Amino acid sequence: MQTESTITPIQLQSRLLSGSSAELLDVRSPAEFACVHVPGARLMPLDELDPASIFRERGEGSIPLYVLCQSGGRARQAIKKLQHAGVEGCVLVEGGTQAWIDAGLPVTRGESRIIPLMRQVQITIGFISALGAALALTINPSFAFIPLLTGCGLLFAGITGFCGLALLLAKMPWNKSVLGKAASCSSTQS
Repeated sequence: MQTESTITPIQLQSRLLSGSSAELLDVRSPAEFACVHVPGARLMPLDELDPASIFRERGEGSIPLYVLCQSGGRARQAIKKLQHAGVEGCVLVEGGTQAWIDAGLPVTRGESRIIPLMRQVQITIGFISALGAALALTINPSFAFIPLLTGCGLLFAGITGFCGLALLLAKMPWNKSVLGKAASCSSTQS
């Protein structure tokens, strides 16, 4: 199996501007992609990733396959799956789409009615934690385990870069097939 190769957004943009052949694969949710994405990136959400199909399409894969997500966690998972299927030339875009935006590089902005996935996670965890704390204060102190568990889940997600709740929310019907729907994206995704 290959070792993971990485590239910064600025290095990738430089290669693209120099005319180097490259494929860009974005493994975020359709809602995230619809809101903002790197120009030329192809959307294939992590939960729909078909490494065997990509292997067949690429053949020997002589050109690099740059994989990105929002910040890098899902892209790492995708690269592991792709490499396991024999796909060569996978390169992690360090920091993902957010690092691309932070570097001031050009993006394609769209419109989406959907709240960005990370905000959905924050709303869900905030609601569950507040509810658990209220129940612990008013009904039974044992409900204090609810905010304790949500806090541990956030800590785990922060340390590992893996957020199971985000993956679950990405599969919800409102986060599917939002390309082309009118409304504005959140201004927090600059």
